[in-house]
Amino acid sequence: MTHLPLLGKVIMSQLQDNFGRRFHYLRMSVTDVCNFKCTYCLPDGYRPDGKPKFLDLNEIENLVGAFGEVGTQKIRITGGEPTLRKDFSDIIRIVADNDNISTIATTTNGYRLEKHAKEWFDAGLRRINVSIDSLDPRMFYQITGENKFDEVMRGVDAALSAGFERVKINAVLLKGLNDKDLPRFLHWIKNTPIDLRFIELMETGLGRDYFQAHHLAGADIKTQLIQDGWHLDRSAVDDGPAQNFSHDDFKGRIGLIMPYEKNFCANCNRLRVSAKGKLHLCLFTEHGVDLRDLLQQREQRSELIERLHGQLQTKKQTHFLHDGITGVTQHLASIGG
Repeated sequence: MTHLPLLGKVIMSQLQDNFGRRFHYLRMSVTDVCNFKCTYCLPDGYRPDGKPKFLDLNEIENLVGAFGEVGTQKIRITGGEPTLRKDFSDIIRIVADNDNISTIATTTNGYRLEKHAKEWFDAGLRRINVSIDSLDPRMFYQITGENKFDEVMRGVDAALSAGFERVKINAVLLKGLNDKDLPRFLHWIKNTPIDLRFIELMETGLGRDYFQAHHLAGADIKTQLIQDGWHLDRSAVDDGPAQNFSHDDFKGRIGLIMPYEKNFCANCNRLRVSAKGKLHLCLFTEHGVDLRDLLQQREQRSELIERLHGQLQTKKQTHFLHDGITGVTQHLASIGG
């Protein structure tokens, strides 16, 4: 294999697919359990499939080590709700101890954030996304099934106070539900240095009726933002799929994730590993490939890296959402969507 320099270190050859896309970003799920019942993700709440055994700390360390050697610079720890893991701080430390990983992030519903923001920051976490789909407590309850709006908002304040380099708020755009919230969100980020990300609703395997009732095109929001003086920011190599916008009069930024926009997949740079150790090359179009048998010992790393390279050659050019193909994903929580 060839070797490439990364931040002054030597790594194995960069993960790359047949379309020239390089993969610097791993979304690593550590549980598919969630205590919220968001209508677009787990409307019936978490339904365990037997007694799932999620990746343990040793397996996580071996996974992170392998991805670090093939050019991964950013790892986002996801769920389900990742902070339900009692060893969540230990997981953060494992990622932080890997010198090849320069950015450590997580996505959370925020219910534990108020009490643990400083602890997680001290463990090495530097970026955090909090899912808040509405700034109206009643609508927040309607969407999430949990009356925890005030608790989550205090958690955001705690994250800002803890010193995180970036705090983002995720909101899934839902026609007829939270689509009237944009003015409230804009008022919030006028003087608050957070990134607000609107995520276009995606159709999953069991959600066609919900999708048809609540889908709102992100392109419409983009047009409105540009008309109101927001300008598109340049993306970094390990950024996610959001198009980020800034405004001279706002301390916060706005990001749009628009999977139905033309060429959305052209710059894909991220892979996913589920909480049970399956590699997902795309959120929608394929079944996971088991990695767990190669996560048991450090000595298996070269074989694990070889499997990663091999699987990248099977990655499709697009997610095929434009063709009405929603893939096998039933709930986004199952693979850390």
